[in-house]
Amino acid sequence: MEFLDARRLTGPSLLFDGPGAILDVLCSKGEAQRLIPVWQKHVERMLTELAWESCEFQSLLLSGGVSLGFTSPIDALYAASEINEWAFAACDAELNGVEQADFDEAVTAIRTAMAEEANPELLKLESQALEHGVSFLWDDDEASLGLGRRSQTWPVRELPDPESLDWAAFDDVPTGIVTGTNGKTTTVRLAAHIVRAAGHNVGFSSTDFIAVNDRIVDRDDWSGPGGARNVLRENDVDVAILETARGGLLRRGLGINKADAALITNIAKDHLGDFGSKNLDELLQCKWIVTRAVSNGGKLVLNADDSLLVKKSAEFKGDITWFSMDVDNAVVCEHTSRGGAAFVLDGQDLLIAEGDKKQLICHDHQIPITLDGAARHNVANALAAAALTWCMGVSLEDIGSGLKTMSQEENPGRCNVYQVQGFTVLVDFAHNPEALQAVLSMAGRLATKRKALCFGQAGDRPDGLIREFARSAWESGLDRVFVSELAKYHRGRESGDVFAVIRGELLNCGADAQQIEHHGEEIESLNSALEWAEPGDLIIMLALERSPELHERLDALV
Repeated sequence: MEFLDARRLTGPSLLFDGPGAILDVLCSKGEAQRLIPVWQKHVERMLTELAWESCEFQSLLLSGGVSLGFTSPIDALYAASEINEWAFAACDAELNGVEQADFDEAVTAIRTAMAEEANPELLKLESQALEHGVSFLWDDDEASLGLGRRSQTWPVRELPDPESLDWAAFDDVPTGIVTGTNGKTTTVRLAAHIVRAAGHNVGFSSTDFIAVNDRIVDRDDWSGPGGARNVLRENDVDVAILETARGGLLRRGLGINKADAALITNIAKDHLGDFGSKNLDELLQCKWIVTRAVSNGGKLVLNADDSLLVKKSAEFKGDITWFSMDVDNAVVCEHTSRGGAAFVLDGQDLLIAEGDKKQLICHDHQIPITLDGAARHNVANALAAAALTWCMGVSLEDIGSGLKTMSQEENPGRCNVYQVQGFTVLVDFAHNPEALQAVLSMAGRLATKRKALCFGQAGDRPDGLIREFARSAWESGLDRVFVSELAKYHRGRESGDVFAVIRGELLNCGADAQQIEHHGEEIESLNSALEWAEPGDLIIMLALERSPELHERLDALV
């Protein structure tokens, strides 16, 4: 039994619909079953001593351990995390005989922490927002009422008297959430472009930046709850599209409590091996958290070509809109026969199907980021973005117009093609086997002489997944491989460890040692590949770091 983490959950999560504290413990299933009642007993003892209000307890058995949590007021979450840390130590003492800390000292320390964290004005504002049916967002620094254009924000220690507020002035803006394994950022960008083409100011968060229309608010990975709050506090936002990644969902929960629509693009092998996502079923459970935001009145958009999502969909009791690359998909046909809506591909036509009626949106080759329909994964992303924005109230005419007018330049790092001195360079973010196969499938439609791949892998991927990635790449018919070290992605491994796994698998697949190069940075791999390339060749650059330097280098050569 090993303590892993104790942290705050600031929004809907695997355990709760609202805030709470979670304790992650590495242990066997038997140890977890013994731990759960003992943990709850110790937490209840501490809460009683602190005169804590009633709370909800939850536990979740996971591969390799258990997550234990209890709900908490939003002005006591740090203290709740301290309670969980203390409770684990008390459990360790009771179950394993280790020395236990003095209970009275622990009570005094946690009571002091609670007093420092307490913010009754924040709780009062939260309560009044709930009573008035107004969206309430908060974090360590700020609290806000309403969303986007109809919002106002204050420092958490300088809050207004709720009685002085004009509550009718606060309202929501249409909000969509996008999660899944692959295609999130491209789909967010497509959806944002569609909404903007329809005449709205759109705010969106992603792994690359936060933006309102063309205005970049901040560059960084903003695919967690902080990104969602930042977008929804921008006073020129009419519509919000929020990328929501696995890490933020596990560590802090969902950034908002409700949305008009939520999209899950797919469930594929990525980030497997981390606690809470050690297998596809756990990854699915994590992504499924977004359904909590649309369980009461919102719409859920799902991929009918993903068997895991199809099976899981039976648990959702609300309104589902499907999308599929196959007009004859059995799930779609059954759904539309009952009057439901689905966005499908029929040959080259993107359609909406409702009942026995179908309506054309556009043709796949009219969408620039599909490269005349060759990039099939971006056709799927276009269907997903169309479904999401339709569920948010955008007309089919505006959806078609938006899909047809988003250029490759508006989707940097995703399926970008450069013609350089007679050869082709394809830049993409693909970083797991399924995404790689999509890129390689598209590359296979391009006429080339020789083919090279530049890539690296993060150290937090299991060896098996790294080997699968390397194997899939080599089996596509590569002539050269340029492997980047990616020091900032070592994530617990030593320099050269990931390269050793990749090189070993490539050699096992039949590569010659002379066909494998090792470089420190992605730009070094690209430069070496550019020196290697001849007219008619194809270089596939998988840019995990999403460095602007790569695109600047290629732009200078075009």
